[in-house]
Amino acid sequence: MKKKISRRKLIKDAAHAGLAATLMPLSGFADISQKKGSLIATENEKPGTTDWQLTFIKTEQFRSKLIEGYCSKTSVRSGETLDIFLNAASQTDIVIDIYRMGYYGGKGGRFVKRLGPFSVSPQAVPPIAENRLRQCDWKTATSLSIPKEWLSGVYLGKLSCSAHRYESYIIFIVRDDRKADIMFQTSDTTWQAYNKWPDTYSLYDSDPPQQPLSARTWVSFDRPYGKYPQVVDQPLSQGSGEFLLWEYSLCYWLEKHGYDVTYCSNIDTHADPAGLDRVKCFLSVGHDEYWTLKMFENVKSAVARGLNAAFLSGNSLMWVIDMQGSVNVDISALDVPSGLSKSGGERLPLKPDASPDPNRIIHRIGRFGGFSEAEKGLGIMGPFERDDWPNENTLIGARTMYPFNGSADWIVSKPDHWIFEGTGMKKGDRIPGLVGWEHHGDPAKIPGLEVVAEGTTTNSGEQKSYYTATVYPGPKDNWVFNAATIYWSFGLAVPPGVITPNSHFGRPHGEDERVQRITANFLKRCGI
Repeated sequence: MKKKISRRKLIKDAAHAGLAATLMPLSGFADISQKKGSLIATENEKPGTTDWQLTFIKTEQFRSKLIEGYCSKTSVRSGETLDIFLNAASQTDIVIDIYRMGYYGGKGGRFVKRLGPFSVSPQAVPPIAENRLRQCDWKTATSLSIPKEWLSGVYLGKLSCSAHRYESYIIFIVRDDRKADIMFQTSDTTWQAYNKWPDTYSLYDSDPPQQPLSARTWVSFDRPYGKYPQVVDQPLSQGSGEFLLWEYSLCYWLEKHGYDVTYCSNIDTHADPAGLDRVKCFLSVGHDEYWTLKMFENVKSAVARGLNAAFLSGNSLMWVIDMQGSVNVDISALDVPSGLSKSGGERLPLKPDASPDPNRIIHRIGRFGGFSEAEKGLGIMGPFERDDWPNENTLIGARTMYPFNGSADWIVSKPDHWIFEGTGMKKGDRIPGLVGWEHHGDPAKIPGLEVVAEGTTTNSGEQKSYYTATVYPGPKDNWVFNAATIYWSFGLAVPPGVITPNSHFGRPHGEDERVQRITANFLKRCGI
Protein backbone atom coordinates (compact mmCIF):
# COMPACT_ATOMS: atom_id res chain seq x y z
CA MET A 1 0.00 0.00 0.00
CA LYS A 2 1.36 3.44 -0.98
CA LYS A 3 2.10 5.84 1.83
CA LYS A 4 -0.13 8.93 1.77
CA ILE A 5 1.86 12.15 1.35
CA SER A 6 0.50 15.29 2.97
CA ARG A 7 -0.18 18.42 0.94
CA ARG A 8 2.12 20.32 3.31
CA LYS A 9 5.01 18.05 2.34
CA LEU A 10 4.12 18.36 -1.36
CA ILE A 11 4.26 22.14 -1.10
CA LYS A 12 7.53 22.03 0.83
CA ASP A 13 9.13 19.72 -1.71
CA ALA A 14 7.84 21.80 -4.60
CA ALA A 15 9.22 24.95 -3.04
CA HIS A 16 12.67 23.38 -3.03
CA ALA A 17 12.26 22.93 -6.78
CA GLY A 18 11.12 26.51 -7.25
CA LEU A 19 7.59 25.41 -8.15
CA ALA A 20 5.56 26.36 -5.09
CA ALA A 21 3.37 28.77 -7.00
CA THR A 22 2.02 25.94 -9.15
CA LEU A 23 0.80 23.96 -6.11
CA MET A 24 -0.23 26.61 -3.62
CA PRO A 25 -3.68 28.18 -3.88
CA LEU A 26 -3.57 31.17 -6.21
CA SER A 27 -5.77 33.76 -4.58
CA GLY A 28 -8.05 36.07 -6.47
CA PHE A 29 -7.54 34.96 -10.05
CA ALA A 30 -11.23 34.46 -10.65
CA ASP A 31 -12.05 38.04 -9.63
CA ILE A 32 -10.23 39.93 -12.39
CA SER A 33 -12.88 42.55 -12.77
CA GLN A 34 -15.36 42.36 -15.62
CA LYS A 35 -15.82 45.94 -16.80
CA LYS A 36 -19.53 45.68 -17.42
CA GLY A 37 -21.18 48.60 -19.14
CA SER A 38 -18.11 49.70 -21.10
CA LEU A 39 -18.36 50.09 -24.86
CA ILE A 40 -16.06 47.09 -25.21
CA ALA A 41 -18.16 44.93 -22.88
CA THR A 42 -21.32 45.84 -24.77
CA GLU A 43 -19.62 45.16 -28.12
CA ASN A 44 -18.51 41.71 -27.00
CA GLU A 45 -22.03 40.71 -26.03
CA LYS A 46 -22.80 40.61 -29.77
CA PRO A 47 -22.65 37.21 -31.49
CA GLY A 48 -19.21 36.08 -32.58
CA THR A 49 -17.94 33.57 -35.11
CA THR A 50 -14.79 31.61 -35.86
CA ASP A 51 -15.41 32.07 -39.58
CA TRP A 52 -12.91 34.94 -39.58
CA GLN A 53 -10.14 32.32 -39.80
CA LEU A 54 -8.54 31.37 -43.10
CA THR A 55 -9.07 27.73 -44.10
CA PHE A 56 -7.28 27.25 -47.42
CA ILE A 57 -3.98 29.06 -47.97
CA LYS A 58 -1.50 28.72 -50.80
CA THR A 59 1.73 30.71 -51.00
CA GLU A 60 4.64 30.87 -53.39
CA GLN A 61 7.62 31.73 -51.24
CA PHE A 62 6.00 34.46 -49.14
CA ARG A 63 3.34 35.70 -51.50
CA SER A 64 -0.29 34.60 -52.03
CA LYS A 65 -0.35 35.19 -55.79
CA LEU A 66 -3.79 33.68 -56.28
CA ILE A 67 -5.53 36.26 -54.08
CA GLU A 68 -4.11 39.20 -52.14
CA GLY A 69 -4.67 42.85 -51.29
CA TYR A 70 -3.76 45.89 -49.23
CA CYS A 71 -5.36 49.07 -47.88
CA SER A 72 -4.65 52.74 -48.50
CA LYS A 73 -4.27 53.51 -44.77
CA THR A 74 -3.10 51.66 -41.68
CA SER A 75 -5.78 53.31 -39.54
CA VAL A 76 -8.99 55.15 -40.33
CA ARG A 77 -11.70 56.96 -38.34
CA SER A 78 -15.43 56.39 -38.72
CA GLY A 79 -16.76 58.49 -41.59
CA GLU A 80 -13.43 58.38 -43.42
CA THR A 81 -12.83 56.40 -46.59
CA LEU A 82 -10.51 53.43 -47.02
CA ASP A 83 -9.42 52.37 -50.50
CA ILE A 84 -8.85 48.65 -51.01
CA PHE A 85 -6.57 47.23 -53.71
CA LEU A 86 -6.88 43.62 -54.84
CA ASN A 87 -4.97 41.25 -57.10
CA ALA A 88 -5.73 37.79 -58.45
CA ALA A 89 -3.79 35.42 -60.68
CA SER A 90 -6.65 35.37 -63.20
CA GLN A 91 -9.89 37.26 -63.74
CA THR A 92 -12.27 36.42 -60.87
CA ASP A 93 -14.93 37.81 -58.56
CA ILE A 94 -13.57 38.57 -55.07
CA VAL A 95 -15.65 38.95 -51.91
CA ILE A 96 -14.37 40.68 -48.77
CA ASP A 97 -15.90 39.59 -45.45
CA ILE A 98 -14.94 42.04 -42.71
CA TYR A 99 -14.58 41.03 -39.06
CA ARG A 100 -13.80 43.03 -35.93
CA MET A 101 -11.38 41.12 -33.69
CA GLY A 102 -12.08 40.73 -29.97
CA TYR A 103 -13.45 38.11 -27.58
CA TYR A 104 -17.10 37.58 -28.57
CA GLY A 105 -17.86 34.64 -26.28
CA GLY A 106 -14.56 32.96 -27.11
CA LYS A 107 -15.13 33.01 -30.89
CA GLY A 108 -12.54 35.76 -31.34
CA GLY A 109 -14.22 37.83 -34.05
CA ARG A 110 -17.54 39.35 -35.17
CA PHE A 111 -18.76 39.57 -38.75
CA VAL A 112 -19.62 43.19 -39.58
CA LYS A 113 -19.94 43.56 -43.36
CA ARG A 114 -19.61 41.87 -46.75
CA LEU A 115 -18.17 43.80 -49.67
CA GLY A 116 -18.51 42.64 -53.25
CA PRO A 117 -18.26 40.59 -55.28
CA PHE A 118 -15.84 42.69 -57.33
CA SER A 119 -14.41 41.72 -60.67
CA VAL A 120 -10.64 41.64 -60.22
CA SER A 121 -7.97 41.24 -62.90
CA PRO A 122 -4.26 40.49 -62.43
CA GLN A 123 -2.32 43.57 -61.30
CA ALA A 124 1.29 44.37 -62.17
CA VAL A 125 4.13 43.45 -59.87
CA PRO A 126 5.89 46.79 -59.33
CA PRO A 127 9.39 47.29 -60.73
CA ILE A 128 12.33 47.53 -58.37
CA ALA A 129 13.02 51.18 -57.62
CA GLU A 130 15.93 52.87 -55.90
CA ASN A 131 16.64 51.54 -52.40
CA ARG A 132 15.07 48.19 -53.44
CA LEU A 133 11.63 49.76 -53.05
CA ARG A 134 8.64 47.68 -54.24
CA GLN A 135 5.58 49.92 -54.26
CA CYS A 136 2.31 48.84 -55.88
CA ASP A 137 0.19 51.14 -58.02
CA TRP A 138 -2.88 48.94 -58.36
CA LYS A 139 -6.37 49.80 -59.49
CA THR A 140 -8.78 50.51 -56.62
CA ALA A 141 -11.14 47.53 -56.29
CA THR A 142 -13.50 49.30 -53.88
CA SER A 143 -13.69 52.14 -51.36
CA LEU A 144 -15.20 51.67 -47.92
CA SER A 145 -16.68 54.51 -45.88
CA ILE A 146 -16.23 53.44 -42.25
CA PRO A 147 -19.66 53.28 -40.55
CA LYS A 148 -20.14 55.45 -37.46
CA GLU A 149 -21.23 52.44 -35.42
CA TRP A 150 -17.95 50.59 -35.94
CA LEU A 151 -16.10 50.62 -32.63
CA SER A 152 -12.35 51.21 -32.59
CA GLY A 153 -10.55 47.92 -33.12
CA VAL A 154 -8.49 45.75 -35.43
CA TYR A 155 -10.46 44.69 -38.49
CA LEU A 156 -9.62 41.80 -40.81
CA GLY A 157 -10.97 41.56 -44.34
CA LYS A 158 -11.09 37.93 -45.43
CA LEU A 159 -10.63 37.62 -49.20
CA SER A 160 -12.26 34.79 -51.12
CA CYS A 161 -13.19 34.35 -54.78
CA SER A 162 -15.09 32.30 -57.34
CA ALA A 163 -12.04 30.98 -59.22
CA HIS A 164 -10.63 28.73 -56.47
CA ARG A 165 -10.83 27.93 -52.75
CA TYR A 166 -7.83 29.91 -51.50
CA GLU A 167 -8.06 32.89 -49.14
CA SER A 168 -6.00 35.67 -47.57
CA TYR A 169 -6.47 38.85 -45.50
CA ILE A 170 -6.31 42.58 -45.61
CA ILE A 171 -6.00 44.39 -42.27
CA PHE A 172 -6.76 47.89 -40.97
CA ILE A 173 -7.34 49.64 -37.65
CA VAL A 174 -10.42 51.71 -36.89
CA ARG A 175 -9.39 54.43 -34.47
CA ASP A 176 -11.38 57.08 -32.65
CA ASP A 177 -10.82 60.22 -30.59
CA ARG A 178 -12.79 59.36 -27.46
CA LYS A 179 -11.44 59.19 -23.93
CA ALA A 180 -10.69 55.61 -22.90
CA ASP A 181 -8.71 53.73 -20.28
CA ILE A 182 -6.25 51.87 -22.51
CA MET A 183 -4.54 52.60 -25.83
CA PHE A 184 -3.59 49.38 -27.65
CA GLN A 185 -0.92 50.25 -30.23
CA THR A 186 -0.47 47.77 -33.07
CA SER A 187 3.14 47.23 -34.18
CA ASP A 188 2.50 47.82 -37.88
CA THR A 189 5.81 49.51 -38.70
CA THR A 190 7.48 46.30 -37.55
CA TRP A 191 5.04 44.22 -39.60
CA GLN A 192 6.10 46.21 -42.65
CA ALA A 193 9.82 46.02 -41.84
CA TYR A 194 9.62 42.20 -41.96
CA ASN A 195 7.29 42.07 -44.97
CA LYS A 196 9.16 40.32 -47.82
CA TRP A 197 6.46 40.79 -50.47
CA PRO A 198 6.79 39.85 -53.26
CA ASP A 199 9.76 37.65 -52.28
CA THR A 200 12.94 39.20 -50.78
CA TYR A 201 12.09 42.86 -50.23
CA SER A 202 11.95 43.43 -46.46
CA LEU A 203 14.20 45.77 -44.47
CA TYR A 204 16.33 42.67 -43.85
CA ASP A 205 17.18 42.18 -47.52
CA SER A 206 19.90 44.15 -49.29
CA ASP A 207 22.23 44.23 -52.27
CA PRO A 208 25.83 43.12 -51.59
CA PRO A 209 28.17 44.56 -50.48
CA GLN A 210 25.60 46.64 -48.60
CA GLN A 211 25.07 45.49 -45.00
CA PRO A 212 21.61 43.98 -44.38
CA LEU A 213 20.75 46.25 -41.42
CA SER A 214 21.41 49.62 -43.01
CA ALA A 215 19.60 52.73 -44.26
CA ARG A 216 19.81 51.76 -47.94
CA THR A 217 16.67 49.56 -48.13
CA TRP A 218 13.19 51.11 -48.11
CA VAL A 219 9.80 49.40 -47.74
CA SER A 220 6.30 50.59 -48.57
CA PHE A 221 2.86 50.10 -47.03
CA ASP A 222 1.55 50.14 -50.62
CA ARG A 223 1.74 46.35 -51.02
CA PRO A 224 0.17 43.23 -49.48
CA TYR A 225 1.63 41.59 -46.40
CA GLY A 226 3.44 38.40 -47.32
CA LYS A 227 3.72 35.29 -45.18
CA TYR A 228 5.59 35.98 -41.96
CA PRO A 229 9.19 34.86 -42.55
CA GLN A 230 10.50 33.67 -39.18
CA VAL A 231 9.99 32.01 -35.78
CA VAL A 232 6.58 30.39 -36.39
CA ASP A 233 5.06 28.92 -39.54
CA GLN A 234 1.64 30.52 -39.24
CA PRO A 235 -0.30 30.32 -42.50
CA LEU A 236 -3.37 31.64 -40.67
CA SER A 237 -1.83 35.11 -40.72
CA GLN A 238 -1.42 35.51 -44.52
CA GLY A 239 -2.00 39.18 -45.32
CA SER A 240 -2.44 40.36 -41.72
CA GLY A 241 1.12 41.35 -40.83
CA GLU A 242 2.11 40.13 -37.36
CA PHE A 243 -1.14 40.96 -35.54
CA LEU A 244 -2.42 37.39 -35.26
CA LEU A 245 1.01 36.13 -34.23
CA TRP A 246 1.98 38.33 -31.27
CA GLU A 247 -0.78 40.85 -30.54
CA TYR A 248 -4.17 39.21 -30.94
CA SER A 249 -3.93 37.25 -27.65
CA LEU A 250 -3.78 40.49 -25.67
CA CYS A 251 -6.67 42.00 -27.65
CA TYR A 252 -8.74 38.86 -26.92
CA TRP A 253 -7.96 38.95 -23.18
CA LEU A 254 -8.62 42.67 -22.73
CA GLU A 255 -11.94 42.45 -24.52
CA LYS A 256 -12.91 39.28 -22.63
CA HIS A 257 -12.73 41.28 -19.41
CA GLY A 258 -14.43 44.34 -20.84
CA TYR A 259 -11.47 46.69 -20.42
CA ASP A 260 -12.17 50.08 -22.00
CA VAL A 261 -9.63 49.83 -24.82
CA THR A 262 -9.15 51.91 -27.95
CA TYR A 263 -6.77 51.03 -30.79
CA CYS A 264 -4.18 52.91 -32.82
CA SER A 265 -1.29 52.18 -35.18
CA ASN A 266 2.39 53.04 -34.76
CA ILE A 267 1.76 55.78 -37.30
CA ASP A 268 -0.92 57.35 -35.07
CA THR A 269 1.60 57.47 -32.21
CA HIS A 270 3.95 59.27 -34.60
CA ALA A 271 1.43 61.71 -36.08
CA ASP A 272 -1.04 62.33 -33.23
CA PRO A 273 0.76 63.04 -29.93
CA ALA A 274 -2.34 64.68 -28.47
CA GLY A 275 -4.16 61.36 -28.82
CA LEU A 276 -2.05 59.93 -26.01
CA ASP A 277 -3.63 62.37 -23.55
CA ARG A 278 -7.08 60.81 -23.92
CA VAL A 279 -6.12 57.51 -22.22
CA LYS A 280 -4.79 56.36 -18.85
CA CYS A 281 -2.43 53.67 -20.15
CA PHE A 282 -0.50 53.06 -23.37
CA LEU A 283 0.38 49.51 -24.46
CA SER A 284 3.28 48.44 -26.67
CA VAL A 285 2.48 44.88 -27.70
CA GLY A 286 4.39 41.83 -28.92
CA HIS A 287 7.17 42.65 -31.38
CA ASP A 288 7.40 46.46 -31.52
CA GLU A 289 10.88 47.00 -32.94
CA TYR A 290 10.60 50.02 -35.30
CA TRP A 291 9.81 53.52 -33.97
CA THR A 292 10.42 57.03 -35.23
CA LEU A 293 12.14 59.55 -32.98
CA LYS A 294 8.80 61.40 -32.81
CA MET A 295 7.10 58.28 -31.48
CA PHE A 296 9.72 57.99 -28.75
CA GLU A 297 9.47 61.68 -27.87
CA ASN A 298 5.66 61.66 -27.95
CA VAL A 299 5.31 58.71 -25.57
CA LYS A 300 8.13 59.88 -23.28
CA SER A 301 6.55 63.33 -23.02
CA ALA A 302 3.15 61.78 -22.31
CA VAL A 303 4.66 59.67 -19.50
CA ALA A 304 6.14 62.87 -18.07
CA ARG A 305 2.60 64.33 -18.13
CA GLY A 306 1.19 61.32 -16.24
CA LEU A 307 0.49 58.61 -18.84
CA ASN A 308 0.99 55.05 -17.64
CA ALA A 309 2.69 52.69 -20.08
CA ALA A 310 3.25 48.94 -20.35
CA PHE A 311 5.72 47.36 -22.73
CA LEU A 312 4.17 43.90 -22.97
CA SER A 313 6.72 43.27 -25.66
CA GLY A 314 10.33 42.50 -26.49
CA ASN A 315 12.90 43.96 -28.89
CA SER A 316 10.91 47.21 -28.66
CA LEU A 317 12.26 50.51 -30.00
CA MET A 318 15.51 49.01 -31.27
CA TRP A 319 15.57 50.74 -34.67
CA VAL A 320 14.95 54.40 -35.45
CA ILE A 321 13.03 54.82 -38.70
CA ASP A 322 12.12 57.72 -40.95
CA MET A 323 8.78 57.89 -42.75
CA GLN A 324 7.74 59.60 -45.95
CA GLY A 325 4.88 59.59 -48.45
CA SER A 326 4.55 57.29 -51.44
CA VAL A 327 6.74 58.18 -54.39
CA ASN A 328 6.44 57.91 -58.17
CA VAL A 329 8.74 55.37 -59.76
CA ASP A 330 10.14 56.79 -62.99
CA ILE A 331 8.87 54.10 -65.36
CA SER A 332 10.30 56.02 -68.32
CA ALA A 333 13.73 54.92 -67.14
CA LEU A 334 12.75 51.26 -67.39
CA ASP A 335 14.81 49.52 -70.06
CA VAL A 336 14.14 45.93 -69.02
CA PRO A 337 10.91 43.95 -68.39
CA SER A 338 8.73 45.08 -65.48
CA GLY A 339 9.76 43.65 -62.14
CA LEU A 340 13.46 43.33 -62.99
CA SER A 341 16.35 45.53 -61.96
CA LYS A 342 18.33 47.47 -64.52
CA SER A 343 21.70 46.20 -65.64
CA GLY A 344 24.56 46.57 -63.20
CA GLY A 345 22.20 46.44 -60.21
CA GLU A 346 20.82 49.95 -60.76
CA ARG A 347 17.28 50.68 -59.61
CA LEU A 348 14.58 52.78 -61.20
CA PRO A 349 14.84 56.38 -60.03
CA LEU A 350 12.16 57.97 -57.89
CA LYS A 351 10.18 61.12 -58.58
CA PRO A 352 9.27 63.56 -55.79
CA ASP A 353 6.71 62.69 -53.10
CA ALA A 354 3.32 62.23 -54.75
CA SER A 355 1.26 61.07 -51.77
CA PRO A 356 -1.16 63.03 -49.58
CA ASP A 357 -0.33 60.55 -46.80
CA PRO A 358 3.20 61.38 -45.55
CA ASN A 359 3.69 58.02 -43.81
CA ARG A 360 3.72 55.26 -46.44
CA ILE A 361 7.45 54.43 -46.77
CA ILE A 362 9.87 53.58 -43.95
CA HIS A 363 13.60 52.99 -43.68
CA ARG A 364 16.16 52.72 -40.87
CA ILE A 365 18.18 55.76 -39.88
CA GLY A 366 19.80 54.54 -36.66
CA ARG A 367 19.76 52.42 -33.52
CA PHE A 368 18.15 53.75 -30.33
CA GLY A 369 20.89 54.17 -27.75
CA GLY A 370 23.60 53.55 -30.34
CA PHE A 371 25.30 50.24 -30.96
CA SER A 372 26.72 48.21 -28.09
CA GLU A 373 30.28 46.97 -28.50
CA ALA A 374 28.94 43.47 -29.23
CA GLU A 375 26.64 44.85 -31.93
CA LYS A 376 29.49 46.80 -33.53
CA GLY A 377 31.43 43.57 -33.88
CA LEU A 378 28.71 41.81 -35.88
CA GLY A 379 29.57 43.62 -39.12
CA ILE A 380 25.97 43.64 -40.39
CA MET A 381 24.67 46.98 -39.10
CA GLY A 382 24.92 50.51 -40.48
CA PRO A 383 26.61 52.73 -41.22
CA PHE A 384 24.25 55.57 -40.27
CA GLU A 385 24.72 59.32 -40.39
CA ARG A 386 24.37 59.65 -36.62
CA ASP A 387 24.77 57.39 -33.60
CA ASP A 388 23.58 59.65 -30.79
CA TRP A 389 19.95 58.54 -30.57
CA PRO A 390 18.34 58.41 -27.10
CA ASN A 391 18.53 55.08 -25.29
CA GLU A 392 15.25 53.19 -25.41
CA ASN A 393 15.73 52.05 -21.80
CA THR A 394 15.06 55.60 -20.63
CA LEU A 395 11.45 55.03 -21.72
CA ILE A 396 10.95 51.26 -21.52
CA GLY A 397 13.08 50.70 -18.41
CA ALA A 398 15.39 48.26 -20.27
CA ARG A 399 16.57 47.69 -23.84
CA THR A 400 17.19 45.02 -26.49
CA MET A 401 20.19 42.90 -25.57
CA TYR A 402 22.76 40.98 -27.63
CA PRO A 403 22.48 38.07 -28.34
CA PHE A 404 19.05 39.33 -29.44
CA ASN A 405 17.41 35.91 -29.49
CA GLY A 406 16.95 33.25 -26.85
CA SER A 407 14.51 31.51 -24.54
CA ALA A 408 14.12 31.35 -20.76
CA ASP A 409 11.72 31.03 -17.86
CA TRP A 410 10.39 34.30 -16.41
CA ILE A 411 11.87 34.22 -12.87
CA VAL A 412 10.59 36.37 -9.99
CA SER A 413 13.28 38.45 -8.25
CA LYS A 414 11.18 40.87 -6.15
CA PRO A 415 8.10 38.97 -4.93
CA ASP A 416 7.07 41.65 -2.42
CA HIS A 417 6.42 44.16 -5.22
CA TRP A 418 2.76 45.18 -5.62
CA ILE A 419 2.72 43.80 -9.15
CA PHE A 420 2.74 40.24 -7.69
CA GLU A 421 -0.13 40.80 -5.27
CA GLY A 422 -2.44 37.78 -5.20
CA THR A 423 -0.17 35.55 -7.27
CA GLY A 424 1.31 33.56 -4.40
CA MET A 425 4.68 33.83 -6.14
CA LYS A 426 7.94 33.75 -4.23
CA LYS A 427 11.50 34.66 -5.11
CA GLY A 428 12.84 32.22 -7.68
CA ASP A 429 9.42 31.06 -8.85
CA ARG A 430 9.26 30.57 -12.60
CA ILE A 431 6.74 30.96 -15.38
CA PRO A 432 8.07 28.35 -17.83
CA GLY A 433 9.20 29.43 -21.29
CA LEU A 434 7.63 32.90 -21.12
CA VAL A 435 10.79 34.73 -22.25
CA GLY A 436 11.48 34.71 -25.98
CA TRP A 437 12.26 34.97 -28.73
CA GLU A 438 13.70 38.45 -28.03
CA HIS A 439 13.94 40.29 -24.76
CA HIS A 440 14.94 43.43 -22.84
CA GLY A 441 17.80 43.84 -20.37
CA ASP A 442 20.29 46.51 -19.19
CA PRO A 443 17.90 48.38 -16.85
CA ALA A 444 18.08 52.16 -16.95
CA LYS A 445 19.20 54.24 -13.99
CA ILE A 446 15.77 55.75 -13.42
CA PRO A 447 14.92 56.81 -9.83
CA GLY A 448 12.68 54.21 -8.25
CA LEU A 449 13.13 51.61 -10.99
CA GLU A 450 12.90 48.06 -9.66
CA VAL A 451 13.79 44.79 -11.39
CA VAL A 452 10.87 42.45 -10.67
CA ALA A 453 11.98 39.43 -12.73
CA GLU A 454 15.31 38.49 -14.29
CA GLY A 455 17.29 35.60 -15.64
CA THR A 456 19.55 34.19 -18.34
CA THR A 457 18.42 33.45 -21.88
CA THR A 458 20.00 30.81 -24.11
CA ASN A 459 19.80 30.82 -27.89
CA SER A 460 20.08 27.95 -30.38
CA GLY A 461 23.86 28.44 -30.48
CA GLU A 462 24.01 28.09 -26.67
CA GLN A 463 24.95 31.77 -26.34
CA LYS A 464 23.79 33.48 -23.16
CA SER A 465 22.14 36.83 -22.59
CA TYR A 466 20.26 38.42 -19.69
CA TYR A 467 16.74 39.82 -19.38
CA THR A 468 15.25 42.14 -16.78
CA ALA A 469 11.54 42.91 -16.32
CA THR A 470 11.18 46.30 -14.67
CA VAL A 471 8.72 48.72 -13.09
CA TYR A 472 9.42 52.40 -12.45
CA PRO A 473 7.31 55.33 -11.21
CA GLY A 474 6.49 58.34 -13.35
CA PRO A 475 6.38 61.89 -11.94
CA LYS A 476 2.57 62.04 -11.62
CA ASP A 477 1.84 58.86 -9.63
CA ASN A 478 1.94 56.97 -12.91
CA TRP A 479 3.86 53.77 -13.74
CA VAL A 480 5.81 52.08 -16.53
CA PHE A 481 6.04 48.27 -16.70
CA ASN A 482 8.40 46.36 -18.98
CA ALA A 483 7.54 42.65 -19.25
CA ALA A 484 10.79 42.10 -21.23
CA THR A 485 9.47 39.45 -23.63
CA ILE A 486 7.64 39.17 -26.95
CA TYR A 487 5.73 36.16 -25.56
CA TRP A 488 3.88 37.94 -22.73
CA SER A 489 0.49 37.89 -24.49
CA PHE A 490 0.52 34.09 -24.74
CA GLY A 491 0.35 33.93 -20.94
CA LEU A 492 -2.89 35.90 -21.10
CA ALA A 493 -4.78 33.87 -23.71
CA VAL A 494 -4.41 31.56 -26.69
CA PRO A 495 -7.44 32.40 -28.87
CA PRO A 496 -8.89 30.24 -31.66
CA GLY A 497 -6.42 29.67 -34.48
CA VAL A 498 -3.32 30.98 -32.70
CA ILE A 499 -0.23 28.77 -32.73
CA THR A 500 2.25 29.34 -29.90
CA PRO A 501 5.86 29.50 -31.12
CA ASN A 502 8.79 27.22 -30.45
CA SER A 503 12.05 29.11 -30.94
CA HIS A 504 15.61 28.68 -29.69
CA PHE A 505 14.58 25.35 -28.16
CA GLY A 506 12.02 26.98 -25.87
CA ARG A 507 8.32 27.73 -25.90
CA PRO A 508 5.66 29.44 -23.79
CA HIS A 509 3.09 27.19 -22.14
CA GLY A 510 0.07 29.32 -22.97
CA GLU A 511 -2.54 30.82 -20.67
CA ASP A 512 -1.23 31.31 -17.13
CA GLU A 513 -3.16 32.75 -14.18
CA ARG A 514 -0.05 34.46 -12.81
CA VAL A 515 0.55 36.40 -16.03
CA GLN A 516 -3.12 37.38 -16.02
CA ARG A 517 -2.96 38.58 -12.41
CA ILE A 518 0.30 40.53 -12.92
CA THR A 519 -1.22 42.32 -15.91
CA ALA A 520 -4.46 43.04 -14.05
CA ASN A 521 -2.48 44.32 -11.04
CA PHE A 522 -0.61 46.80 -13.23
CA LEU A 523 -3.80 48.05 -14.87
CA LYS A 524 -5.47 48.38 -11.46
CA ARG A 525 -2.50 50.46 -10.21
CA CYS A 526 -3.08 52.69 -13.26
CA GLY A 527 -6.62 53.34 -12.05
CA ILE A 528 -8.23 50.95 -14.53
